Amino acid sequence: MRFSIYRYNPEVDEQPYMQDYELPDAEIRDDMMLLEALDKLREQDPTLAFRSSCKEGVCGSDGMNVNGENHLSCITRMSSLRDPVVLKPLPGLPVIRDLIIDMELFYDHYRAVDPFLKATRPGQNVDLDHEFLQSPEEREKLDGSYECILCGCCATSCPSFWWNPDKFHGPAALLAARRFVVDSRDITTRERLETLDDPFKTFRCRNIQNCTASCPKGLNPSQAINELKSLMVEKQLD
Repeated sequence: MRFSIYRYNPEVDEQPYMQDYELPDAEIRDDMMLLEALDKLREQDPTLAFRSSCKEGVCGSDGMNVNGENHLSCITRMSSLRDPVVLKPLPGLPVIRDLIIDMELFYDHYRAVDPFLKATRPGQNVDLDHEFLQSPEEREKLDGSYECILCGCCATSCPSFWWNPDKFHGPAALLAARRFVVDSRDITTRERLETLDDPFKTFRCRNIQNCTASCPKGLNPSQAINELKSLMVEKQLD
């Protein structure tokens, strides 16, 4: 099988370029994942750079653009790909080297939504002998939000993020925001919604739904963003 892979080393390359590789069909198994194929190609060319860690679709480190769509290479079967396989870095963020991108802006947006539980006010005494309890129905509201692995596939497939990367929080951050807004234990729901009620942070989403289509965990960031918008409208009507 043939591969065409984006190459760029800023220390030696003036411009990015595509480099061709080939892996003998005899080395490709029916159950082989793309990441394993990349490991074999790196044996041919040790200078080829890409991220990987858990190899189980959990860490989210090996996101890349595969034949025009964002995927995790560790859970993308070679049998599902057409020949040649064209690999590029996730779009919309700076390239560090080859298939490795700088995700600091992505993480900045995630940090901006305060992705942690605020069950008490600063300085408030906490009764450490009692838990913050939820009913099964309240807990169920969190399903589909907390499973995000921060791979960046959603945000880097989003035109709204491409157009306003410094202002639009992006689908992963807003999915996390929704998770804490609807958490019955969090006491800052109104403050969270007021912070998010912004023409760029949240409402720059145009409901294109590329984020949902590209999520390797099957989550629905588009739906979560629409729910946040509805909650903001309800807040304004209170």
